[in-house]
Amino acid sequence: MSSGVCPPRKVLVVDDSQTVRHSAELFLRQGGHEVLLAEDGFDALARIHDFAPDLVFCDILMPRLDGYQTCAIIKRNARFSSIPVIMLSSKDGIFDKARGKMVGSADYLTKPFTREALLHAVQVFASHHDGNKP
Repeated sequence: MSSGVCPPRKVLVVDDSQTVRHSAELFLRQGGHEVLLAEDGFDALARIHDFAPDLVFCDILMPRLDGYQTCAIIKRNARFSSIPVIMLSSKDGIFDKARGKMVGSADYLTKPFTREALLHAVQVFASHHDGNKP
């Protein structure tokens, strides 16, 4: 089975739902990854500086700073612009996917996501982010 092929990655999960954060953390840790959680965009931006994740899962609908704004800010920062950001949403709309691409997201996952979908996304997208390794 190919699910165990991906080396351990540092993953930041940004979602205002404690249930979603808990599920994502559980699935990612089962896949052997290091996980950091953020409750909203401001929290995420503060943590990304210290954590330097290989991948960010970011909810779209959040208070204060939504997922699109959070992704755009990450992508405008030269130090973090290469980090893949995957948008999370309970809606599976074409508009949401297009808007996510416009702000630089790498992909889009519909909630509720499966363990397999989450781990597959890490395997596919985090492997492209080895540019900051010495």
